[in-house]
Amino acid sequence: MRECSRLSRRAVLGLTAAALPLSTATDATAATAATTVVGGERLARTGVQVHGASGLPKKLTARAWLVADCASGEVLASFDAHRRLAPASTLKMLFADTVLKKFDRARRYKVTDADLADVPAGSSLVGIKPGITYTVEQLWQGVFLRSGNDAVHVLSHMNGGIARTVAEMQARAQDLQALDTHVVSPDGFDHKGQLSSAYDLTLFARHGLKDADFRGYCGTRTADFPAGGKKTFQIQNTDRLLTGAWGLKTYDGLIGVKNGYTSHAGNTFTGAATRGGRTLLVTVMHPDSGGNAVYEETAALLDWGFTHGRSARPVGTLVTPLSEGGASASPAPGRQAVRAAAGAPGVVSAGAGSTGPVAVAAGAGALALLGAGAWALRRRRTRPATPEGGGPEPTADEPS
Repeated sequence: MRECSRLSRRAVLGLTAAALPLSTATDATAATAATTVVGGERLARTGVQVHGASGLPKKLTARAWLVADCASGEVLASFDAHRRLAPASTLKMLFADTVLKKFDRARRYKVTDADLADVPAGSSLVGIKPGITYTVEQLWQGVFLRSGNDAVHVLSHMNGGIARTVAEMQARAQDLQALDTHVVSPDGFDHKGQLSSAYDLTLFARHGLKDADFRGYCGTRTADFPAGGKKTFQIQNTDRLLTGAWGLKTYDGLIGVKNGYTSHAGNTFTGAATRGGRTLLVTVMHPDSGGNAVYEETAALLDWGFTHGRSARPVGTLVTPLSEGGASASPAPGRQAVRAAAGAPGVVSAGAGSTGPVAVAAGAGALALLGAGAWALRRRRTRPATPEGGGPEPTADEPS
């Protein structure tokens, strides 16, 4: 769809930085910023936000979470919805939102050594090997089922390179008005400054689930994957609520969408389930304990949404993408600490476990900057991006 030469990592960071709010911004730029906080003013507040409903789960340890109605976009309850945290492999939802429709699923591609040369050490892998030909469908199964960074990198190189893909993902985040998100790598691996929020991850999931292929991949439990020649091996989805692995029961009505784990980010999960004709989205980021906690808290919030949540009055909304006529909004204001609220987990530093607040500038003005920067940088010949080191990312079905 869009072809471009590969950009250097420094160029990408400069490009994405062009879309970040700076203290030195001119008055003219500031004057163009929207005044409404994305999703609604209440979502910018700290602590639990709920109105008209009771019965929220008492044992929630996540540093941020959100419950929303998928169809209407109404946010039924949240805790620090715009808190910027490392997203781990849940960022692959944005990768899919950006790249999924570019290649026909039946297209065949022979993987080269260069396609895998920049996969970070310690990554979760599906087991792609150079010299083997895969269909695009199989590569996406590797992304969604096994959270394979090798599959992400192959698709990124098919898309023109890592740097090109990162720039497009940042532009897609801008369009979706995911203004808490800063993309450094397409796979969600630990990188300094790579951040998102419960609000943004829920936006990515909602947008993705509108696409039949996205919905199909994230809800697939098992698939046969090429091993060379006529041999295959079975891969299983690492979403424990979908498969019932590691002592968990499958969640009734679950349709996806994506889990993630890194040593820096801990566990993060966005899940969607349908019951009685209603689909709910829940995102849970960084619960205190590892293992099954992220799934248990997601299931508890889904249960609340399907019962008590029916009487909840919305505390915010999942906004419409700019390209679909959505009104431009501004990022939630940065904050140094999260205050304890009634029913909320204890006081924690907003910077703990992250590099601090990074917000992407809102609206078409930022998109214009991004596009102009990309046009200028494409005229320069640069080296391919090289991922920085980070903590290992075991597959999400491994014990924490």
